[in-house]
Amino acid sequence: MSSNDVIYVYVGADRSQQAAIKVLEYSIKRHTTARVEIIPMIDLDVPKPKDPRNAQRTGFSYSRFCIPKLAGYSGKAIYMDADMQVFKDILELWDLPFNGAKVLIQQQVKHLDVSMIKDNAPAKRIKQCAVMLLDCERLNWDIVSIINDMDKSRYDYEQLMYEMCILSEDEIGYTIPFEWNSLEYFDEDTCLIHYTDMGTQPWVSTRNPLGEIWFKEVRRMIADGSLDPVVLENEIRAGHFRPSLMRDIRYGHRIPRFLHSLFNKKNALFDSISGYEPHRSVYAKKRERNQTIKEYEKILQESKE
Repeated sequence: MSSNDVIYVYVGADRSQQAAIKVLEYSIKRHTTARVEIIPMIDLDVPKPKDPRNAQRTGFSYSRFCIPKLAGYSGKAIYMDADMQVFKDILELWDLPFNGAKVLIQQQVKHLDVSMIKDNAPAKRIKQCAVMLLDCERLNWDIVSIINDMDKSRYDYEQLMYEMCILSEDEIGYTIPFEWNSLEYFDEDTCLIHYTDMGTQPWVSTRNPLGEIWFKEVRRMIADGSLDPVVLENEIRAGHFRPSLMRDIRYGHRIPRFLHSLFNKKNALFDSISGYEPHRSVYAKKRERNQTIKEYEKILQESKE
């Protein structure tokens, strides 16, 4: 890329992740000399599918399909989730060749023997599209049309999100290395950690074994003036971050390793006494969605009887 080019990174997020976006942005820019523009996608105007079973699982599930239009169907773009942290030059990702494909997604999932034994790990890890490189000039995606086709039963949520069924197989390149979407795993080759397990993200839980990596980045931001601790305190008051987070930021790196388990237990107790519920609004919406689906399926069943 030339010195005048800009790397555009579109970040899918909800309002509870605004501070996490700041950490992601800082980590990206700290490791590159390239010009980078971060575009948070929060509260986009995405139509609701008629079938609630096809509703977004998060407030930003369908945001990635809005990117080509947001980019004016010009150039290329990177998509990332907000719950990430970067350790290498993002140019490595930006400069991956499309080789005829329109979208590049992750190659494979590695290190399952490590990431699957942590607290809150899912039953299995599917191939992920949480990091994508998009050729916006060649993608005619329009979210209204995509949802309309879903309403016509041409595909469902799983086919759209997990199979990228709106593209043919030769339009998808499986060439983004796992190291650029490292699911709950970190080593010297990691380019990007994805804190993908919501229940143990460092800002909501004391149980993430990689939490100190995120805390260290936050301390660096505070030290150089890139982040005002008041921002974190406001997120805590809003219920988005755990109350004990500032204890980790201020003291966690000073605690001897053999005392860390006790330190974490005390922090967890502090959070519990404070009445903190991780991702309260997210899980409330999930319960509401599940109830809507239950009622919808009941109506479908009654119509068949």
